[in-house]
Amino acid sequence: MVMFLFLVVALAVVVAAVTLAVVGGGEGTGPLPEAEPERFRDPLPPDRPVNRADVEGLRFPLAARGYRMADVDDALGRLGAELAERDARIADLESVLAGARAAAAPVRLAKPEPEDQQ
Repeated sequence: MVMFLFLVVALAVVVAAVTLAVVGGGEGTGPLPEAEPERFRDPLPPDRPVNRADVEGLRFPLAARGYRMADVDDALGRLGAELAERDARIADLESVLAGARAAAAPVRLAKPEPEDQQ
């Protein structure tokens, strides 16, 4: 019975000490300082198109319920715009190539048949 009471008192002291440390009782500067939230530092280069290494190196800071939606939406919006721009550029280049191939197609000239020489 004495051991049980000792454990209950020890548990109460530990809980009180932890509570005071978190809330800010006793000596010190007050409660624990607020943790600075992680901010997304956009590693996507603003001065050149995004390449595969940029996308593989992309890391988003964790938020309370996963990732910050605004950061992810901004990065995906930028990637989507660049992919659309590249698709349009590829389509333009393919149409120019098709036109150049059509223009460079061998022209078959019919050899004039010799006329009957009399």
